[in-house]
Amino acid sequence: MPRPRLCRRVGFQPDVTYFKPAGIRKTDMEESILAVDEFEAVRLKDLEDLDQSECAKKMDISQPTFHRLILSARKKIADAIVNGKAIKISGGVFKMVEPGVGRMGRGMGFGGPAINCVCPECGHKEQKIRGVPCISKKCPRCSTLMIRGD
Repeated sequence: MPRPRLCRRVGFQPDVTYFKPAGIRKTDMEESILAVDEFEAVRLKDLEDLDQSECAKKMDISQPTFHRLILSARKKIADAIVNGKAIKISGGVFKMVEPGVGRMGRGMGFGGPAINCVCPECGHKEQKIRGVPCISKKCPRCSTLMIRGD
């Protein structure tokens, strides 16, 4: 019996989870499903430009496991691009971690202290997502545009 999979640590949850080729109806195309942990592997390695051992540490997995994860993710992305499939980011065995917080209080290095988006009307706070301005988000409680907080 195979060993159960350990939770991979993920420091970024994507807002957009579906990508499809233009000009093809969603009902007429195949999907390539990219797990959230595979998405995180691609983000760390290809976008953040970290080496595999650093990525593996951030995800709390071994370097060989990270290597298999990144190969799987890249193959799914290439298949989708070459064969005109949609990419759906969904599922996987993972655990969300707050930026800068790791196991036993050690920093995970996901970009320093968390920055929040704050509603100026009702005071609701949400963690800011890198690349998404707070002003573009509406408060889920009162629908007011949010502002950047600290």
